[in-house]
Amino acid sequence: MADVSESIRGALVWAPGWLFALAILVIAAIAALSVHQIIFFVIGGRLGDNHPFLRRVLLRTKGPLALALVAFALAAALQWAPVSETISATFGRLLLIAFIVLAGWIAHIALETGSNIYLSRFALQADDNLLARKHVTQVRILKRVLHSLIVVVTLSAVLMTFEPVRQYGVSLFASAGVAGLVAGLAARPMLSNLIAGIQIATTQPIRIDDQIVIENEAGRVEEITSTYVVVRLWDQRRLIVPLSYFIERPFQNWTRDSTDLIGTVMLYVDFTAPVEAIRSKLVEIVQASKLWDGKVVKLQVTDAREASVELRALVSARSAGDVFELRCEVREQLIAFLQQNYPMALPHARAETLLRSESREARPEPRQESQAPIPDERPPRTAAR
Repeated sequence: MADVSESIRGALVWAPGWLFALAILVIAAIAALSVHQIIFFVIGGRLGDNHPFLRRVLLRTKGPLALALVAFALAAALQWAPVSETISATFGRLLLIAFIVLAGWIAHIALETGSNIYLSRFALQADDNLLARKHVTQVRILKRVLHSLIVVVTLSAVLMTFEPVRQYGVSLFASAGVAGLVAGLAARPMLSNLIAGIQIATTQPIRIDDQIVIENEAGRVEEITSTYVVVRLWDQRRLIVPLSYFIERPFQNWTRDSTDLIGTVMLYVDFTAPVEAIRSKLVEIVQASKLWDGKVVKLQVTDAREASVELRALVSARSAGDVFELRCEVREQLIAFLQQNYPMALPHARAETLLRSESREARPEPRQESQAPIPDERPPRTAAR
């Protein structure tokens, strides 16, 4: 670079200093753009065929990479340009900040591109999407954590370029014990959710598209961010739950290991209900349904109460949605079967009346005995003379 500077100075000995400095900067920018074109030529050739990730990253970061190379070349050229120390320090710091921001931007694009390439091998729309949900959950959570880390590192690097801010930060961290404690307590929810996100990404108690029951609400995991989870409920509502909830409290996950589920259909019938006929009809209904996965179909008498008998039908399907539809279908057709063929087998209240016909026996009339008239014991009246 020194030889180039001397040759330019010899060629432009008649020119003022600012023109000489401008020439050096222009040459540095042209050299940086030439290096950028060479990189694209090399990566776009045979090397790009063996490394598709590098090719896609370069294509998506073509603009930021060119600006970063130019900023780096200009910062280096300022050291040899005949400018004042104040101008060199000011513009050098601005170019360094621009280079740091552009490097963070390139890292952000590279992370996004790499995650998209990795997830393109998995399809959530498949029936058996357990492996896809596992990898999608891990990549999305870790991607958000790494994006946050890139922002923090980039911002920290920019702030470290300013000497007053750096000294203030060092003194603040050295002397603010109580303030640090307060800040730590204030940031505890954010940090707990961040750590919970890392735990969920590694242990995976939930995954994207999992069917769960939380707070007595059934829904599907729609999105997992760095701080909360979005659960889409059956009626299209969204339940927002912090990440720490899934580490600290219990919940139901219907698709933890597989999407296959067993559903139950409860029927309450009379004691006279034909259980074998109902069992045969259940098998017929399930075998004719497209929702059944061909694994489980069973009818059991699970309870007998004072007025009814409890029957439990077990059916299986490939997903939670199919299980719900199959349960409704089985329940509807079994009730219709009982109504048409065995209406008395449906639960009803009995009222039994016992009638007793008693033959009336002839009963004798009570006898009436004749009695003599009672004499009048009063003395007879004497006529007055």
